[in-house]
Amino acid sequence: MLLTIKDLNVYYGVIQALKGVNFSVDKGEIVALIGANGAGKTTTLHTISGLIEPKSGQILFNGRDLSHVPGHKRVALGLSQVPEGRRVFADMTVEDNLRMGAYTRKDKGEIASTMEMVFERFPRLKERRGQLSGTLSGGEQQMLAMGRALMSKPDILLLDEPSMGLSPIMVNEVFDIIRQVHEDGTTVLLVEQNARKALNIADRAYVLETGAITSAGSAKELLNNDSIRKAYLGE
Repeated sequence: MLLTIKDLNVYYGVIQALKGVNFSVDKGEIVALIGANGAGKTTTLHTISGLIEPKSGQILFNGRDLSHVPGHKRVALGLSQVPEGRRVFADMTVEDNLRMGAYTRKDKGEIASTMEMVFERFPRLKERRGQLSGTLSGGEQQMLAMGRALMSKPDILLLDEPSMGLSPIMVNEVFDIIRQVHEDGTTVLLVEQNARKALNIADRAYVLETGAITSAGSAKELLNNDSIRKAYLGE
């Protein structure tokens, strides 16, 4: 397994946000984590990427326990997160935002070739490479956040609510890009409020409720599960 989460417990003060969470992501998969607001999805991603330290449990990535490895070192090891709300550097150009994504890399030639790959994947970013990122549309900022994460050449991309606040047309475009990034060889762990979109793109999925995994299976199985359809697909 590329990523294995074992018995992860996370607290905010006295409140337990994650309660013995266990799941895995194999190389080459898209795995979705779905659940209601406040279920612990973003907390899970933040703990994996090193923004939150767990009280106990293990985060095994390529066989190495990352539980106490600082977040910036996790990026260098091949783990990159696209945060909820995009969080681009508004006063920096598109190109400079992308360069920030490659801060762990030293070879200028390789960085330049990765940037060309990102521009190929996101032609609109190439058109706007000298534009301030704060002037981009929401959809373009989402593309920039994804492109910035890809600049570190990650083994796994952690996506936190990529469709949030986007128009339906742009949501479809972002999900097409996720599919293409995956086809290019990047493993994806996807946290997404739009459960139907997430399950339509994923290989497998886990349902998180009040900090605990309550269901797991292939995305197809969960799409056809009556209780999940009622709770998360509005049927």
